[in-house]
Amino acid sequence: MSERHPIIAITGSSGAGTTSVTRTFSNIFRREGVNAAIIEGDSFHRYDRLEMKSRAAEAEKAGNNNFSHFGPENNLFAELETLFARYAASGTGKCRKYLHDSEEAAPYQQNPGTFTTWEDVPGQTDLLFYEGLHGAVVTPEVNIAQHPDLLIGVVPVINLEWIQKLWRDKSQRGYSTEAVTDTILRRMPDYVNYICPQFMHTHVNFQRVPMVDTSNPFIARDIPSPSESMVVIRFAQPKGIDFQYLLSMIDASFMSRANTIVVPGGKMELAMQLIFTPFVWRMMERKKKAS
Repeated sequence: MSERHPIIAITGSSGAGTTSVTRTFSNIFRREGVNAAIIEGDSFHRYDRLEMKSRAAEAEKAGNNNFSHFGPENNLFAELETLFARYAASGTGKCRKYLHDSEEAAPYQQNPGTFTTWEDVPGQTDLLFYEGLHGAVVTPEVNIAQHPDLLIGVVPVINLEWIQKLWRDKSQRGYSTEAVTDTILRRMPDYVNYICPQFMHTHVNFQRVPMVDTSNPFIARDIPSPSESMVVIRFAQPKGIDFQYLLSMIDASFMSRANTIVVPGGKMELAMQLIFTPFVWRMMERKKKAS
């Protein structure tokens, strides 16, 4: 952790909804005039799209049916921890981009599914903002979770997470239900061993819970809307959180435990704005005093 060079990390699995949290922080940064170095977790995958497919096929032939983007063999955990540590110490580090589609790839004259070259983190940034799969990973070899000043987990209940992934991969990527189901099953051991444990290290968790029947996510025709959901917000350290203020500002919210507030799904972004804007203020105040 660092007062001069703070780090915010959003962690959650593919399809969990971390992009929505990133959008909220982008609005906070713009409004508060914060210059953030944005790091996408996909840029720390070990292999590009074509090589990942090739290695997955080789793994399957060798009898490994659990080869996934979630595990350590397919990610640069050490390099990610090095970035966090260097940024916290000096505001520097190495980063790159993963080019998801042709629109992202066009400015670099590269193919989609490839990485750009490693570059220095832009200079004179106020903080580093990470969004991806592994912002709080702890293994015998690395402890990424020790570095961020603010760690946020985004964790829909599992059936909702699967529905979101099925909908996205089928509608936006053209995959069949069978193909997406195979992906879910293949990555399950890594999900259990490397994704779930992160949420005991996070400072705040957001878990969206549908208020409609999601018993069989594999036949769901659409994603439950925010108005059909509630969001459970758990604080690891509730000291200093003004729950009475939050309850007064967010209609139909309530406390379920001493460290947990529940808000309507449609109010999640408002809750994030109310909760995290003061966090960013305090970070910038400490940074100014330490400089």
